[in-house]
Amino acid sequence: MRAWHRLPGRLVGVTRSAAAVIVVLWAGMALALDPSEMLDDPALEARARALDHELRCVKCQAESIASSNADWARDARAVVREMIAAGATDEEVRAEFLRLYGDFVLMNPPKQGWNLIVWLAGPALLLVGLGVVVAAQRHRNAGRDADALAPDEEARLKELLGEDA
Repeated sequence: MRAWHRLPGRLVGVTRSAAAVIVVLWAGMALALDPSEMLDDPALEARARALDHELRCVKCQAESIASSNADWARDARAVVREMIAAGATDEEVRAEFLRLYGDFVLMNPPKQGWNLIVWLAGPALLLVGLGVVVAAQRHRNAGRDADALAPDEEARLKELLGEDA
């Protein structure tokens, strides 16, 4: 009888699940960058990988081309490596992708022009919401003070109700 049969059932399930996760992660990493895509020079490859993390996959939109397995991302990684191998600087590679796809292709677009609106919209809406809450609270508290009777009105009310003052 095999040794794993003697383990508690729960542990066997966890072990199998962990093994499955490891296999899936390993396969994902293997698909992400084909060794034939890699540059021979480690310094150039490091530059290419850094650029891969800066550029957005326009197909996936929420992933960089470094982590995406989409065909477009694979092609973009190849273009980055071709340009670097041809002697292009990092800025020239970025400029080419910006020319083709606009600021959207950058994972961290510049905070200027229309992009500035996106960066400022969140904090601005938060401040507007805070202002609405403060104004509503003040309005609510102001209504309570207006409902209170003046001392002479309170005395007259007690007199009408027949209460002793």
